[in-house]
Amino acid sequence: MQFEFRKIVKLDGPLHFLEQVNVDRAIKGRADILASELVHADLEATFVGDDTVEVQGKLTGQVDMACSRCLTEVPKQLYIPFHEVFKLVKKQSEEIQDEDSDTLFVNDDVVDLIPFVEEAFLLHLPQISYCKASCKGLCQRCGSDLNESTCNCDTKVVDPRLAVLKDFFE
Repeated sequence: MQFEFRKIVKLDGPLHFLEQVNVDRAIKGRADILASELVHADLEATFVGDDTVEVQGKLTGQVDMACSRCLTEVPKQLYIPFHEVFKLVKKQSEEIQDEDSDTLFVNDDVVDLIPFVEEAFLLHLPQISYCKASCKGLCQRCGSDLNESTCNCDTKVVDPRLAVLKDFFE
């Protein structure tokens, strides 16, 4: 999924991208993500003048995440808005005027959009995923799912500074 600045300038309208992107490389090593489908990218690249191209659209996809409390599988449907502005810098010595802007300055005539799609996908993933708001999680001692059954483990919390005195009167 690439565009060339020279070709976009010559087009009468926007260049439309309708592709599927595999984000497995971006989520590699994340233990909270159990499975991921291909991300559907529906994007338009438009030349807006002054060697600048604006790419906008939406990304959609589904991710199966582990519940942060009980580790059950939780499917999450993602709808991600996408908006990036690319400006072609013709000379290496050309100064970048505004470093605080959202404009991405590129040196090459060809821009690959896949790293930007992967970045948007990662930034919109939920940090914490729950199967339900009232999830009780797992027992810290035996590991049983407290949503399904209760366990007979001692759940009293003893201050570690006073743990020596716990059996004093027995």
